[in-house]
Amino acid sequence: MILDGDDMIIHPKNAAKLFGIFIMCFCAVLICTLFLNSNIDMARIQDQITDPDVMFLYETVLSSGRMTSAVTGGALALTTIVMLLFYVKHYIDTHKSELGILKALGYSRWKIASSFWVFGLSVLAGAAVGFACAFALMPSFYREMRSGTILPDTPLHFNPILVVLLVILPAVAFSVLAMLYSYFKLKRPALELIRGRGRVKAKKTKRSDKQSNEIPFLRELKQSTVRSKFSLVFFIWLASFIFSNNMIMSFSMSALGAADMMAYLMMGTGVVLTFTTLIISVATVIRGNTKTIAMLRVFGYSDRECAVAILDGYRPITYFGFAVGALYQHGLMLLMIKLFFGNEIHALPDYSFNFGVAIIMFISFVLLYELFMLLYAKKIKQIPLKEVMQEE
Repeated sequence: MILDGDDMIIHPKNAAKLFGIFIMCFCAVLICTLFLNSNIDMARIQDQITDPDVMFLYETVLSSGRMTSAVTGGALALTTIVMLLFYVKHYIDTHKSELGILKALGYSRWKIASSFWVFGLSVLAGAAVGFACAFALMPSFYREMRSGTILPDTPLHFNPILVVLLVILPAVAFSVLAMLYSYFKLKRPALELIRGRGRVKAKKTKRSDKQSNEIPFLRELKQSTVRSKFSLVFFIWLASFIFSNNMIMSFSMSALGAADMMAYLMMGTGVVLTFTTLIISVATVIRGNTKTIAMLRVFGYSDRECAVAILDGYRPITYFGFAVGALYQHGLMLLMIKLFFGNEIHALPDYSFNFGVAIIMFISFVLLYELFMLLYAKKIKQIPLKEVMQEE
């Protein structure tokens, strides 16, 4: 961090660490570029269509593209906003002293906050790479979307408006959001930041001393670990939500007659985002509890008991997230079908919630999540006691 020779408070290299935002933007722009560019190109052939049946198919394909872009782009945009705010808050929390010193030296709050524009570079990079990959896939995507249909061939064009809408504007918007949020978070006095202590509100508990003594130590530690960081609870919940939503939606799109490539894109996006979100959240949980883990090991607790205390409290949250994701996907599909297809819903295949697919996806997610937790539980063994104990 924090000052370099050019009087730069936050170096752009810090944006390279925001891998989660990069992946989110990459997936969102990849899918939106494919469908929106296809829709723009298809608008050029509308005058060639005279048959009513072909026109109906044409309108259906356009509506499908708009629906997919709205669902994917909107959901991932909201997720990226939350993730960006999490990164900004985490950066400020881990650099309180340096930021407090800068304020004490006379740097204004806006001067410091304006340097957080670099967080938008991760959005720019993810969106740019996603846009480039979309155009690499575009010829195959066009063939897949048109195969087996009676629609005229659609020539592929490069539409510059999408560069502005999907790459430039999101990068600018997220840079501004990072600056505004950091400006709000830096409102605290310089001395408070330097000391590294925030405003702590005393929390009253209704639990009596007798009840407190009845709760085993590891269970209490597990509960307090989950309560201590709501943002991490959200991200672990989000991982299961994304997996459920995207995987079940991929099968729903296939049932509605969508091209296989569309279903594969949704499925691949779900797996990539799930892994990314889990890696970020679980790794942050372990890093934030290294001293707690070290103390548990000093007092003779096994690695398994440490893992149970630090990680197991999130398991019910993930399963709840999967259920919410499945219900959200079903409700969203019904809403989008009605919104984008209107009175032509009767021409679509019957759509209903597929409980069989949901159960199979849930079992798959449980296996994936438990394997993930097992691997990270083993990482606890690698935490060096001496290094942790020497900190501060």
